[in-house]
Amino acid sequence: MTTNPALADVATAVSTEDEPTSFRQRLLEGLATSIGERGYRETKIADIVRHARTSRRTFYAEFSGKDECFVALLAAANERLRLRITEAVNPAAPWDTQVRQAVEAYVESVASEPAITVSWIRELPALGTVGRQVQRDAMGSLTDMLLLLVDNDEFRRVGTRPVSRPIALILLGGLRELTATIVEDGGDIRDLTEVGVQAAAALLAPG
Repeated sequence: MTTNPALADVATAVSTEDEPTSFRQRLLEGLATSIGERGYRETKIADIVRHARTSRRTFYAEFSGKDECFVALLAAANERLRLRITEAVNPAAPWDTQVRQAVEAYVESVASEPAITVSWIRELPALGTVGRQVQRDAMGSLTDMLLLLVDNDEFRRVGTRPVSRPIALILLGGLRELTATIVEDGGDIRDLTEVGVQAAAALLAPG
């Protein structure tokens, strides 16, 4: 399966995070602000450029339309999530501490961008094939991250269970589904922390 061309822009979106005045970054931030105010469906390009303090011409120089901007925003958000989790985990800590660090970083990252989380759940599926590809690529990136996180001396020392890609997908998919349920029900995403830690520890526990 080929990757949607819009996702090729993810690296650009991430690499310009240290240039907050770049037009592309401003447009992504403008879309994020508008999603927080009125949701993705009700957001117009006029809203994006207003928040970004730029013009329609500038918008169309970066994106072919609102959906492509949305794809880039979600891809950049997923990359922030991956980096936040990776940076939170101390590979020298006991294995169960590392599990807690990873789950807590996931929860705090989701909690910090609630409107984007809701848009992942409610509005991305409406993009059809493009939306499914975004979800597959996001899950693939997080799966690669998880496989790297559990490949360290502390996990090997205590003999935790080997983690295959299917097991990683089950764990990550379960966390995402529970996230969706909590958000859809209007709950507190931090309620996911303890059950997430328990589920991950049960899958990885030695023996």
